[in-house]
Amino acid sequence: MDYGLIVLAGLMYAIALHYFVLPSKVILTGTEGIATALSYYFDSQSVFIWLYVAFQTVLLTFAFAKVSRVFALRSLVVVATVVISLMILPELRFAQPEPQNERIILVLFGGILAGVAKSLAFKYRGSTGDEDILAAYFAVKYLKPVGSIAVFAGAASTVFGLALDLVKTGEVESVVNTLMYTCVYIFASAETLNNFYRKFKITMLVVITRDQKQVGETISATTEHRTYTVHPGTGGRSGESFFIVRTILTHEELPAMIDAIEAADPACFYYFHDIEGISGRYYITPIG
Repeated sequence: MDYGLIVLAGLMYAIALHYFVLPSKVILTGTEGIATALSYYFDSQSVFIWLYVAFQTVLLTFAFAKVSRVFALRSLVVVATVVISLMILPELRFAQPEPQNERIILVLFGGILAGVAKSLAFKYRGSTGDEDILAAYFAVKYLKPVGSIAVFAGAASTVFGLALDLVKTGEVESVVNTLMYTCVYIFASAETLNNFYRKFKITMLVVITRDQKQVGETISATTEHRTYTVHPGTGGRSGESFFIVRTILTHEELPAMIDAIEAADPACFYYFHDIEGISGRYYITPIG
């Protein structure tokens, strides 16, 4: 089942590239951006495919060495699916890619579809390759959402692609137009990825209970890497005593934790909210 969904992620990413992103001439992030820029310059999708394969080979080797074997293997399956799909997908046109027509629709839908494909691959311990491999490495190291890495990875490739566009067309207007659409694509895909894949989004869960021992034991039993703090409290209207139990979790861990706490103390009251600026010592399980 996992590998079936990994293949589905690769197919979705290939569809996003083939039918929406590449026809709209936006510049992808990371080494994919270099490959797309050169393919636009030479008007050849085969240039993109061959460069994509070459770059991903290097990055997958890095994934084997620095991330994990499972992550690298599943990323390899996604990348292979993307390459095969790009070579066999039929030529179809769903919108007119010219700026004066429906280019923005292609860019937005392509960005959303690519973001969903990336999040699906990450969820099942793989990736679509390229900057996602670096994102998996740096997200664990610096506790940042994986989609944020794509924004930084897009800077160098965008500059390279715009320079080639200027050399080819000699038109500043064309370069600025490409820049605007590229920014829309990068942020659409990054935000979609961050919203669907929430492993690195941190939240504080606050439980108001009279049975703090049972709630605390439940937190410890549900996940081995999380602890909690307990503070006494007094009801402002009732004057009754209770305890406030706080724990910091990832959004990935939150649903299971809430279910366990509700089972342990059905009478408790809880709420949670996102937090920023977590200490670098906070543990998050590596991807893969």
